[in-house]
Amino acid sequence: MTQLDSDDEEDVPEWADRVKATVAGEVRRRRKAMGWSAQDLADRIAQLGHPIPRNVIANMESGRRATLPLVDVLVLAAALETYPLCLIFPVGYVERVQELPLQELVPTWEALQRFTGEEEVSTHDFGLVPDFDYHASLVRDALASAEESDSFRFTARTATSRAQREKAERKHNDCEDRLIAAKSQLRSLRHEIRESGAVPPSLPHALQDVEPPEHTVLPSSDGPPER
Repeated sequence: MTQLDSDDEEDVPEWADRVKATVAGEVRRRRKAMGWSAQDLADRIAQLGHPIPRNVIANMESGRRATLPLVDVLVLAAALETYPLCLIFPVGYVERVQELPLQELVPTWEALQRFTGEEEVSTHDFGLVPDFDYHASLVRDALASAEESDSFRFTARTATSRAQREKAERKHNDCEDRLIAAKSQLRSLRHEIRESGAVPPSLPHALQDVEPPEHTVLPSSDGPPER
């Protein structure tokens, strides 16, 4: 992406106006596709707890609204049963968008990939997103291993032959090994997240044994418990 020449700046809409127009156009398209009037959309938004009057929606769609707060984008997306990024980067309906001021238009699909991090930018920091993604993967692996372990345990217990029982027991043991490994990795990852000063994701009830409650020291006569 290159910067626009100064001579061209007056020939293109301001970046903020272009972003608003893109969102407004996609809101209008989705609203009509759902067979809703502006009032129908306003009624649905009101049900979500952040009212946007019908006339404000009409002004937004026609380009007369001066601002478009982020909270409005969030609730508009929820009302239209889509994701906020799909209003900002309507892939397939808007060919090119402008990601930042004074930049050339780029394919909408490329802009969306950068927005979600699928197309990495070397100078950008993902924060803890990769850690949380890895955490979710480990949780899925642990839950699947636990479910398969229970299934093979039942198969071994109800097997009608020695060969069937031994096969089921081997698979049960394999699942238990995977479960133990996933839990161990989860403990390490959650420790690393806490060490960075952040709070790790919550664990499903079935994996509560991965990490005990906050460590506390029993009260002593010298004062309150240490943490």
